[in-house]
Amino acid sequence: MADYSATRDRVEHYFDRSATKVWERLTSDAPVSRIRETVRQGRDRMRGIMLSRLPVDLRGARVLDAGCGTGLMTAELAARGADVVAVDISPQLIGIAEARLAEGLRARVTFAAGDMTDPAHGRFDYVLAMDSLIYYATPDIAAALRKIGNRTAQRIVFTVAPKTPFLMAFFGLGKLFPRADRSPVMVPQAFPALVRAVPNLAKIDRVTSGFYISECLEMRP
Repeated sequence: MADYSATRDRVEHYFDRSATKVWERLTSDAPVSRIRETVRQGRDRMRGIMLSRLPVDLRGARVLDAGCGTGLMTAELAARGADVVAVDISPQLIGIAEARLAEGLRARVTFAAGDMTDPAHGRFDYVLAMDSLIYYATPDIAAALRKIGNRTAQRIVFTVAPKTPFLMAFFGLGKLFPRADRSPVMVPQAFPALVRAVPNLAKIDRVTSGFYISECLEMRP
């Protein structure tokens, strides 16, 4: 998975060295610009959609929060009683997530900085991957889901950037900039191509909120 590894390294560099403060603020209650507020609202809606795909009572369940960021999803899963493995490629974001987690939930969460597909994380009942696969090409998404799916009993709920005219325009503009001078570019996904690459895939919902456009999909291993 050479392409996956190269993209993963760019994502780590971006979030650890360029965007940590932005994401720390975006995922808090701090005031942000109107544009970033639409992104915050969209992400909040998407997180609610994804959580709705899992039981309210998760006691006894082991859940992977793949790409946990600053830990908003992690905290909600732990509050439902899940034993959570919260993984992110960025050690900086993991540090923020650990610092923010309520003391009463800490016994339920294991944090790890690294690759969300690493088999060392173990087996799971459920996996949530919110906006953590949006930078990858279709074959790399399929390969990552296979690796995680082999260790998942119930379902994987994840998001992609849907192939819309709006996102395709931004995708094209992103390619105009030298790779070293831009953040990782979202790769818009066409659902028919994903279905051919990923078995047992279903559409759940789409959120459009200003500059935030994301589609929730579900895979049953």
